[in-house]
Amino acid sequence: MANPLLSVVIPVFNEEGLISTLVQRTTDAVQTITEDYEIICVDDGSRDQTLAKLLAARASNPRLKVLVLSRNFGHQAAYTAGLHAAKGQYVAMMDGDLQDPPELLARMYESLQQDQYDIAYGHRTDRAEGWVRQTLIKSFHSVFRNFSQLEEADNVGNFSMLNQRALQAFLSLNEKNRYLPGLRSFIGFRQVPVPYARQARHDGTVPKMSYKRLFALALDAVFSFSSLPIKICLYTGLFGMIICLAGGIWALISKLTGVAPFGWSSLELSIYFVGCIQLLFLGILGEYVSRIYRENQNRPLYFIQTYFNG
Repeated sequence: MANPLLSVVIPVFNEEGLISTLVQRTTDAVQTITEDYEIICVDDGSRDQTLAKLLAARASNPRLKVLVLSRNFGHQAAYTAGLHAAKGQYVAMMDGDLQDPPELLARMYESLQQDQYDIAYGHRTDRAEGWVRQTLIKSFHSVFRNFSQLEEADNVGNFSMLNQRALQAFLSLNEKNRYLPGLRSFIGFRQVPVPYARQARHDGTVPKMSYKRLFALALDAVFSFSSLPIKICLYTGLFGMIICLAGGIWALISKLTGVAPFGWSSLELSIYFVGCIQLLFLGILGEYVSRIYRENQNRPLYFIQTYFNG
């Protein structure tokens, strides 16, 4: 059987309430592009009826394929599993919570066809989320843009479409600590943004990506694509040396001029300050060491339990 024209990879985790709408909207959107397609839903270890509903939807649409992971390996790993399974000449990535509108896939495909680009990615011009979440995400993207030197990774997510040339380059990156928007920007090729407003979840509930998971993903991005943490250590250390030098000069002058020396409170605050700086540096170094250790372990990103694709 010939490879399809378009593959759409969608990771899902405990999304039983969205599966019917997700599959229907995605199918309708893809069929405006071509009848030669496949939709690969990656069940990332769901514990509800997500898998059952996916299989029920597949019964009426054999172009829907279901890749079941052996447990929850995380969003980025689930995407990677789906990308390795995709056979399309063009491969799209889309979140399974419908915050990324599948109707935008047609515009991405047109961009790759008319302008001869290799990658079309969704650029978020607005977000239908709470102000706290928006503020944190915008702050991260601002820091990441300024220190990673990856311009295409600014205010973007996983929502994108790649041709086979870009996809093969993308899949050749095998690191375990994965931030897919950063990796997609890193490989280069001709990339074009497709602006859109990121929508709220279709079911009205809070996003499945908790603040803890968002923070972990942000750390992976910063430590993988930026030297900012090490620079913080360097500049803080230099600043501390200047403060210590100034303090030493002041202590010497105070002794010579008879000015009363600093009391115990100043001494204790100085000790606590230096101790906190040391702990901060140890934490930053620990993050690097843990990531180096994980890379050297070279464990697989995921294990496939079943692939319903026949």
